[in-house]
Amino acid sequence: MQHHIARPAGSPPVRGYSHAVVFSGRTVAISGQVPLDAEGRLVGKGNAELQTRQVFENIRTALEAAGGRMPQIVKLTVFLTDLADLDAFRRVRDEFLGHEQLPACSLVQVSGLVDPEFRVEIEALAAV
Repeated sequence: MQHHIARPAGSPPVRGYSHAVVFSGRTVAISGQVPLDAEGRLVGKGNAELQTRQVFENIRTALEAAGGRMPQIVKLTVFLTDLADLDAFRRVRDEFLGHEQLPACSLVQVSGLVDPEFRVEIEALAAV
Protein backbone atom coordinates (compact mmCIF):
# COMPACT_ATOMS: atom_id res chain seq x y z
CA MET A 1 0.00 0.00 0.00
CA GLN A 2 1.19 3.51 -0.80
CA HIS A 3 0.38 6.91 0.66
CA HIS A 4 1.25 9.91 -1.52
CA ILE A 5 1.98 13.27 0.07
CA ALA A 6 1.52 15.87 -2.65
CA ARG A 7 2.22 19.11 -0.82
CA PRO A 8 2.77 19.20 2.92
CA ALA A 9 2.25 22.56 4.61
CA GLY A 10 5.31 24.73 4.12
CA SER A 11 6.43 22.98 0.93
CA PRO A 12 6.85 24.66 -2.44
CA PRO A 13 4.17 24.07 -5.08
CA VAL A 14 4.50 20.94 -7.25
CA ARG A 15 3.50 19.81 -10.71
CA GLY A 16 3.46 16.18 -11.63
CA TYR A 17 4.98 14.52 -8.55
CA SER A 18 4.47 13.87 -4.85
CA HIS A 19 6.86 15.34 -2.31
CA ALA A 20 6.95 12.00 -0.55
CA VAL A 21 5.58 8.49 -0.93
CA VAL A 22 5.26 6.14 2.05
CA PHE A 23 5.31 2.48 1.07
CA SER A 24 5.52 -0.84 2.87
CA GLY A 25 4.33 1.13 5.87
CA ARG A 26 7.87 2.05 6.86
CA THR A 27 9.75 3.43 3.86
CA VAL A 28 9.45 7.01 2.59
CA ALA A 29 10.77 8.09 -0.81
CA ILE A 30 11.18 11.86 -1.08
CA SER A 31 11.26 13.37 -4.54
CA GLY A 32 14.14 15.58 -5.57
CA GLN A 33 13.79 18.79 -3.58
CA VAL A 34 14.95 22.11 -4.98
CA PRO A 35 15.69 25.51 -3.38
CA LEU A 36 12.15 26.91 -3.45
CA ASP A 37 10.37 28.23 -0.38
CA ALA A 38 6.74 27.57 0.55
CA GLU A 39 5.57 30.26 -1.89
CA GLY A 40 7.61 28.77 -4.74
CA ARG A 41 10.28 31.48 -4.69
CA LEU A 42 13.95 30.71 -5.31
CA VAL A 43 16.06 30.95 -2.15
CA GLY A 44 19.74 31.90 -2.29
CA LYS A 45 20.19 32.89 -5.92
CA GLY A 46 23.80 32.07 -6.78
CA ASN A 47 24.53 30.84 -3.23
CA ALA A 48 24.96 27.06 -2.97
CA GLU A 49 24.95 27.03 0.84
CA LEU A 50 21.64 28.91 1.14
CA GLN A 51 20.12 26.79 -1.61
CA THR A 52 21.26 23.56 0.05
CA ARG A 53 19.83 24.72 3.38
CA GLN A 54 16.43 25.35 1.74
CA VAL A 55 16.56 21.94 0.06
CA PHE A 56 17.16 20.23 3.41
CA GLU A 57 14.33 22.26 4.97
CA ASN A 58 12.05 21.00 2.18
CA ILE A 59 13.22 17.43 2.78
CA ARG A 60 12.48 17.81 6.49
CA THR A 61 9.00 19.20 5.76
CA ALA A 62 8.14 16.30 3.42
CA LEU A 63 9.60 13.70 5.81
CA GLU A 64 7.74 15.06 8.83
CA ALA A 65 4.50 15.06 6.82
CA ALA A 66 5.13 11.34 6.27
CA GLY A 67 5.66 10.77 10.01
CA GLY A 68 9.45 10.68 9.89
CA ARG A 69 12.46 12.55 11.21
CA MET A 70 15.78 13.54 9.65
CA PRO A 71 17.87 10.86 11.45
CA GLN A 72 15.71 8.23 9.70
CA ILE A 73 17.11 9.13 6.27
CA VAL A 74 19.03 6.13 4.96
CA LYS A 75 19.95 7.31 1.44
CA LEU A 76 20.53 10.62 -0.33
CA THR A 77 20.99 11.25 -4.03
CA VAL A 78 22.55 14.65 -4.61
CA PHE A 79 22.70 16.54 -7.89
CA LEU A 80 25.12 19.49 -8.06
CA THR A 81 25.69 21.71 -11.07
CA ASP A 82 29.20 22.63 -9.84
CA LEU A 83 31.47 20.38 -7.77
CA ALA A 84 32.92 23.54 -6.22
CA ASP A 85 29.69 23.52 -4.16
CA LEU A 86 30.55 20.16 -2.55
CA ASP A 87 31.95 21.71 0.65
CA ALA A 88 28.83 23.87 1.07
CA PHE A 89 26.65 20.79 0.61
CA ARG A 90 28.65 18.86 3.21
CA ARG A 91 28.48 21.69 5.79
CA VAL A 92 24.71 21.99 5.49
CA ARG A 93 24.18 18.20 5.37
CA ASP A 94 26.11 17.88 8.63
CA GLU A 95 23.98 20.61 10.25
CA PHE A 96 20.83 18.67 9.43
CA LEU A 97 22.08 15.08 9.81
CA GLY A 98 25.08 15.26 12.13
CA HIS A 99 28.53 13.83 11.48
CA GLU A 100 28.54 10.34 12.90
CA GLN A 101 26.03 8.10 11.14
CA LEU A 102 25.46 9.69 7.77
CA PRO A 103 23.15 7.99 5.27
CA ALA A 104 24.39 6.27 2.15
CA CYS A 105 24.86 8.89 -0.53
CA SER A 106 25.35 9.21 -4.26
CA LEU A 107 26.48 12.52 -5.71
CA VAL A 108 26.22 13.40 -9.38
CA GLN A 109 27.47 16.49 -11.16
CA VAL A 110 24.91 17.57 -13.75
CA SER A 111 25.10 20.15 -16.50
CA GLY A 112 21.87 21.73 -15.31
CA LEU A 113 18.67 21.30 -13.34
CA VAL A 114 15.06 22.12 -14.26
CA ASP A 115 15.68 25.83 -13.49
CA PRO A 116 19.07 27.26 -14.52
CA GLU A 117 19.22 29.14 -11.17
CA PHE A 118 19.14 25.88 -9.16
CA ARG A 119 22.59 24.73 -8.01
CA VAL A 120 21.41 21.67 -6.05
CA GLU A 121 18.64 19.08 -5.96
CA ILE A 122 18.45 16.24 -3.43
CA GLU A 123 16.33 13.07 -3.23
CA ALA A 124 16.01 11.13 0.03
CA LEU A 125 14.93 7.69 1.18
CA ALA A 126 13.97 7.17 4.83
CA ALA A 127 13.04 4.21 7.02
CA VAL A 128 10.43 5.47 9.49
